[in-house]
Amino acid sequence: MVIEFIKSSWKDTIRCTKEAAGGLIALPYPYTVPCADGIFQELYYWDTYFINKGLLLSGLAETALANANNLLYLADTFGFVPNGSNIELSNRSQPPFLSLIVYDIYECFGDKSWLEKAYKTLKTEYSFWINRRAAAFGLSRYGGNYKESDNIKTYADMYRRRTGGEFRDIDDSALYRHSIAVFESGWDITPRWGISALDYAQVELNSLLYILEDNMAHFSEIIAPSETVLWQERKAARKNAMKKHMLKDGVYYDCNIKADSVSDYFSAASYFPLFAGLASDSEARAAENMLHKIEFEHGIAVCEQKTADITCQWAYPNSWAPITYITVKGLLNYGLTGSAARIAGKYINSVDKIYAGTNCLWEKYNAVTGNTDAASEYGTPPMLGWTAGVYLALKEISGQT
Repeated sequence: MVIEFIKSSWKDTIRCTKEAAGGLIALPYPYTVPCADGIFQELYYWDTYFINKGLLLSGLAETALANANNLLYLADTFGFVPNGSNIELSNRSQPPFLSLIVYDIYECFGDKSWLEKAYKTLKTEYSFWINRRAAAFGLSRYGGNYKESDNIKTYADMYRRRTGGEFRDIDDSALYRHSIAVFESGWDITPRWGISALDYAQVELNSLLYILEDNMAHFSEIIAPSETVLWQERKAARKNAMKKHMLKDGVYYDCNIKADSVSDYFSAASYFPLFAGLASDSEARAAENMLHKIEFEHGIAVCEQKTADITCQWAYPNSWAPITYITVKGLLNYGLTGSAARIAGKYINSVDKIYAGTNCLWEKYNAVTGNTDAASEYGTPPMLGWTAGVYLALKEISGQT
């Protein structure tokens, strides 16, 4: 029932913006937005990886290709992929999934000339994250493309409003800079870094950059063999840096770059190294043993339950589709099939149950109650997007399609 609903609804999320208007950036191809109506009517960066998973599984490969081409176009135009295809979102990027999107499209179409062009664009993407988002120790962090046209007080006040925090001991300029970094992370808002996102090198970001380096090594073998060793050296260096600065008791955490210490806040971001394949077998088992901190009756929460002085939607008890997918795939990479199947089943069952009562899919769920009563600054909107893409992907993984 849910599968039929998803496949019949993709058409309602297709948009076409040939000319810039109302803040929307003109794009060369039709594109897929997360929601059929209401909120989120742009092409979003990291959402598109998970949306494309669903499109490819729905037989809509050309639509997935168009999404990828639009993201490549944005990277060529801006020198990075903006948060979304709205000029207001161009003061930051989002988690770098572009190489994964390119990988999926190349696997589907096998077009070497297309890959050659994408490879050049991915070099631009890589340069952005290495040079403009450098942290310390050879790692990267989220940040912002801070612009004079940005209204600093507006951003600072928005951050205060969204989090419910006063932040009397930090000025508007600093709060603005930290807030843009949080928005770039996609985890907006999360208690993982308090309000000090710029003080951390994030584990999921560096895992995704390791994947980018690994994918570039793979792509270069096809189109630029002389560059393969360079990419292999880069990914090895990142892996070593992550092991040195992010590892505690066999588990990867965010690194506080000011103190050169790991965070004491456990989140599902610790499963990105498994998704990237950079963890050892013992580290993967250590991460599996931490599931009890975030796994509940109806799925996994994005963060452990812990007292926080700010209101966050990327926190306990909220369950988000992309993090569920990353965790399941990460566990499967290390043969931890029991835990992977259990978590996938919980997510599928939650979506099925809520769809039966609402005839709709939703942006996020409550891993404890199994409902849509997720803590949020703007509610829980109906969404196809990555909820649909992850649902279809997990059904395939579970052999239920």
